[in-house]
Amino acid sequence: MNQRVVIDPITRIEGHLRIEVEVDEQNVIQKAWASSTLWRGIEVILKGRTPMDVGLLVQRICGVCTFSHYRCGTEAVEKALGVKIPLNAQYLRSLMMTALHYHDHIVHFYHLHALDWVDVVSALSADPAKAAQVAMKYSDKPLAAGEGDLRAVQERVQGFVNKGKLGPFANAYWGNKTYRFSPEQNLIALSHYLKALEVQRVAAEMMAIFGGKQPHPQSVVVGGMTSVRDLINPARLQEWQAKHDIVADFVERAYKADIIMAADAFGAEASVLGGVNVHNFICCDEFVGADGQHIFKQGVILNGDLKNVSDINPDLIAEDVTHSWYKAEKPQHPYDGTTIPEYTGFIERDTVYGKLPTVDGDNKYSWVKSPRYNSHPMEVGPLACLLVNYAKGNPLVVEAVDDFLKRTGLPLDALYTTLGRTAARMIQTSIVAKESNKIFDALVTNLKSDESLYRKPEIDPDKEYVGHAIIEAPRGMLSHWIRIKAGLVENYQAVVPTTWNAGPMDANGKIGPYEASLVGLKLEDPTKPLEVLRIIHSFDPCMACSVHMIDYKGQSLGEFRVGPTAC
Repeated sequence: MNQRVVIDPITRIEGHLRIEVEVDEQNVIQKAWASSTLWRGIEVILKGRTPMDVGLLVQRICGVCTFSHYRCGTEAVEKALGVKIPLNAQYLRSLMMTALHYHDHIVHFYHLHALDWVDVVSALSADPAKAAQVAMKYSDKPLAAGEGDLRAVQERVQGFVNKGKLGPFANAYWGNKTYRFSPEQNLIALSHYLKALEVQRVAAEMMAIFGGKQPHPQSVVVGGMTSVRDLINPARLQEWQAKHDIVADFVERAYKADIIMAADAFGAEASVLGGVNVHNFICCDEFVGADGQHIFKQGVILNGDLKNVSDINPDLIAEDVTHSWYKAEKPQHPYDGTTIPEYTGFIERDTVYGKLPTVDGDNKYSWVKSPRYNSHPMEVGPLACLLVNYAKGNPLVVEAVDDFLKRTGLPLDALYTTLGRTAARMIQTSIVAKESNKIFDALVTNLKSDESLYRKPEIDPDKEYVGHAIIEAPRGMLSHWIRIKAGLVENYQAVVPTTWNAGPMDANGKIGPYEASLVGLKLEDPTKPLEVLRIIHSFDPCMACSVHMIDYKGQSLGEFRVGPTAC
């Protein structure tokens, strides 16, 4: 008899992604449902407001990747108005995007995903001297992995255990048989977990130097940037470079080493060698490089065919809400998209944990819409970016991917796995680390003859405008779509990376990447579904957060009215 497993919340940040699976008598997943239990509503709030405020408002969609929405919303307005920003502003936005990718990918692997790979309890039994020798296998100059470093980490975590205050290490599935690191490898990764807490702060400071603050920077405006005083101050430029070097060093000596170590230890673990069951990938141009060209190129792969990469056609993007808690008669292009809630609730049924409210998989069950590209579900994210660029022969990506595969002994097909998806984030970060130095140097050189950062936009209240921006956020392809009428926002839609990956089944019965990634997965213990966490966390879920929440009993938690004149 099949059993229902409910994981809610599954995310280690924000906390409103729910995963349910149905397993057979052999504990193999037959069906899966991904449900976001919180509604953003930001698109509705934007209507009737000045387009000049769009960027500042839409970055409130998320408290993690705020700059992604800030920049994308601002650039959607720039595209609508036909504004071409100065080269310095383009470089500066690329450097701020570097800081975001650093922060996002490091926090993702170490603080949101690492505990799916690292058994902290096992690390307490490791031999620090032996662990220090093991670390040399994965890096010529290991960071925070000397015998003294590792012994201090072990004593620090043992102190947590002795006090009964495990903090982030509580309530995990320690001892699960799909953990494959040795005690010494676990100790190395645990040391880097703690070191990453320091490094992510440095990455946030990088953003604040040119953004004014982090999160929610303030320096991006329609027409360019406002941080000219920082750009012409050598001390501020040197400060950014110094912080960049600290983070880049961590990426090379810790992050890269740990992913290579994971490939070594988990190379035969079945639960990480699947997890990519939608073989359609899409990504866009990102990072204006030192030569003015994009470092990563846009493209679409269908059915895993790396020999045929097509260009993105924005007209082929539409959102389906058949199984989402919204009203719409048919899939809608983002320019014409609506955000009309239609919540239908949960169904109480038996689960492996007893009776619980569960999703109604035959009807509506998520606040996430289902984006489709020419009716195809698509995976977005660093894996999609690398596959598209590898297939297109992008030399930066080909070199980085081939180097990783050579060092790990893995075949190219290994990228089509949970391990590959996790490795793709590190590889992308490593590429960004090297290229951002060149962007920084190009900016400094250009400033000697040109200090311009801003071009004033013009908006005619008697004209109507439409525009969109598509950028590659850390979690994947992000697009914002705007209609402007009478000088105000008439309609607005944001199609975010997690929407592409986490969307529910569409009208044609096609499931998205989250749900597809779980089907066929065998669980060691359905009451402790570590394998599900590991796969879903590899996508780096970020359920955009704002405005309105509900609980499964249908009780109102709060109602707020925010009119266009409120701020």
